Amino acid sequence: MTGWTLLPYGPSAVLVELAGAPDVLPLRNALLARAHPAVLAVVPAARTVLVEFDPGAVSGAELRSLLEGCLSGPASSVTRQPEPAVELMVHYDGADLESVARECGLTVPEVIRRHCAPEYTVQFCGFAPGFGYLSGLDPALRLPRLASPRPAVPAGSVGIAGEFTGVYPRSSPGGWLLLGRTDAVLFDLDRRPPALLRPGTPVRLTPA
Repeated sequence: MTGWTLLPYGPSAVLVELAGAPDVLPLRNALLARAHPAVLAVVPAARTVLVEFDPGAVSGAELRSLLEGCLSGPASSVTRQPEPAVELMVHYDGADLESVARECGLTVPEVIRRHCAPEYTVQFCGFAPGFGYLSGLDPALRLPRLASPRPAVPAGSVGIAGEFTGVYPRSSPGGWLLLGRTDAVLFDLDRRPPALLRPGTPVRLTPA
């Protein structure tokens, strides 16, 4: 079983801390597949999963047993339909593209090729509405974020930081290394759901 710690998070939620450098999506997917009526929401983050529940419909012991089953066994006999991949067209003209190539010892075309090669998965969302942290970045491209963030990063900017790729849904300060930009609308309150990228969504990047 994956090492984990269960922490109370108010009267109707718990925070599951996973040990090491975990992939949080299997727990999230297992909980959603089991569709327990007392589980109201499942919110993954970098190393944790927040589980909101109805305290009148499940005891603490039952909830722990449910989590143990999700972490140690098959997700469920219920088959969830795979989510369709989101394809983002990327203009590779970012401010940090050439410096990333130098730092990684690669040519610019090779950086672009390596960045587009994986099928990414939205591991979790945060920082700003619609900002997804995409796992699957080629290890050769993993660099730390800028020491000092830029005061404004344009909406649609595609960047890398550590093990993740991300797309800025709106103009905001940010310290990710910018490789390019996309015209896709990442967050729109008139769309259902508003966020284009949600936890578990597969993402493909294609040079524009």
